[in-house]
Amino acid sequence: MGGVEVLRIHFTGDDLARVRIAAGPDPLWELLISLNRLRRRDAGVLLGPWLRASLPRVPSATRLLTALAPPTGYSADFLTPPGEGGVAERMEALRAAPLRHVLRDLREFARQNTTRRLPSWSRELAEGGPEGIGRVADAAQVSFDALLAPFWERIRAQVGQDRSRRSAVLAEGGVGAVLRTLHPSARWDHPVLRLDFPVDQDLHLRGRGLLLQPSFFSRYAPTTLADPTLPPVLVHPIEHDVHWAAPEARTTDGRALAALLGPTRAALLTALADGIATTGQLARRAGTTPSNASRHITALREAALVSSLRHRNATLHTVTELGLALLEGGGPRPGP
Repeated sequence: MGGVEVLRIHFTGDDLARVRIAAGPDPLWELLISLNRLRRRDAGVLLGPWLRASLPRVPSATRLLTALAPPTGYSADFLTPPGEGGVAERMEALRAAPLRHVLRDLREFARQNTTRRLPSWSRELAEGGPEGIGRVADAAQVSFDALLAPFWERIRAQVGQDRSRRSAVLAEGGVGAVLRTLHPSARWDHPVLRLDFPVDQDLHLRGRGLLLQPSFFSRYAPTTLADPTLPPVLVHPIEHDVHWAAPEARTTDGRALAALLGPTRAALLTALADGIATTGQLARRAGTTPSNASRHITALREAALVSSLRHRNATLHTVTELGLALLEGGGPRPGP
């Protein structure tokens, strides 16, 4: 391989049936990867607007995160605990990190980073008191609020668009097509997916499936957790819209959309802007019942604003190009 290290992900038949695409960006993964961009001043043209806006407001609390997540080498897995959810849910998951995981990661950090000493405050983490992990979680929240919150809706929109594209690939070409198109280095030779990686590593899924986590700030090779016993996740770069950082994202006024479609249908269509979702997920986001959501989704589908696809025991919905144009304020596009 010419000296390039490789991540090999080994699938079983059950794993292929359990490949999932995350519903949206993960706030903790995005935070840690974005801190790498900041420290390296490595944003390129696409992320340049975010870098210029964020550099002046980096809070001192980020040092608690960067001390355990250097730009290269091992980063503590407990900083990105398993699971999905919004900002509040993910911060709570960090705050609830099990002590045994924290201790394991601190030992692994010390073993792999022989030239970088653990910070003195890591003793609080090792002792297991709430002030230890709580201090780290507080630092993550403060850092997120300063660096990512002002851009979060645009980040979510970009990840949602990438997720929709990959969901379409899944529907048309199956799991193999998705795996082959995750990254330019991806090589899918059933039952092993190979990807360029900073270190040589094997990940045996053993029936647990794989969560594909699109990442706004990831720019190079995909990444994963170091501990193979944790729920498997593969964090990979997305394809960005070059105009993602436009100061004023074109968004239809919520009241105008509700007047046009009705409040429930407007809420359902807006919820789909983040990407593909099941009927139950949309019902929760829109604050209605699954049966009521299903009825309104049918109307949206008949108006060509939503498309639906049966997948195993669930129906997956995604916004169409016409629906996206309506959400972005462009309105229905005229025919030729």
